[in-house]
Amino acid sequence: MQASFTANDKTRIERVIREKYAKAARSPEGLFHYPVGRAGLEALTYEHEMILRLPDSVLASYRGVGNPFSLGPLRPGEKVLDIGCGGGVDTFVAAFLVGPAGQAVGIDATPEMLERARRNHLEVPLARVAFLPASAEDLPFRDQRFHVVISNGVFNLIPDKARALTEVLRVLKPEGRFMIADQILTGELPEDSAARVASWAR
Repeated sequence: MQASFTANDKTRIERVIREKYAKAARSPEGLFHYPVGRAGLEALTYEHEMILRLPDSVLASYRGVGNPFSLGPLRPGEKVLDIGCGGGVDTFVAAFLVGPAGQAVGIDATPEMLERARRNHLEVPLARVAFLPASAEDLPFRDQRFHVVISNGVFNLIPDKARALTEVLRVLKPEGRFMIADQILTGELPEDSAARVASWAR
């Protein structure tokens, strides 16, 4: 059904997402229907050691819907891309797991979230971490750049999921892993395109 979206629909979707996550970069109050911050990390059974390594102010920026790290290990020295990194919590966890010989890169399309991630980076000054502005539909990396791509609650928001998945496969090394946590719709999509666009980021 995503093929029925017009260019205007896509622009409206991007605006709705930008508005919601610009607010979320400041405070999650009233924007999410699930635990966020430290409570979210604990509910999703992130390793306690990882939670303890992050300052409270950084933990407060967590907005994930699941735990992508529950899908398999990250290995020392690996390069990891975090799509839709938000405040950067998963990017930092990935950096801890791959160690100083590895690398973790977070991308986000919302400038306010990216700024939050960069401020958090000042509090967690890991040398092999970077945060860049980018869309999942157009990743600014060469082919076969990463061992692992992670994403947490982002792909459900992307209008052109097929293109985004194609980009993920392009930047992954052979036998690389895509570790995704996300939400899915269990009912029917509204038939009206305008109604679907209006409810996109709920």
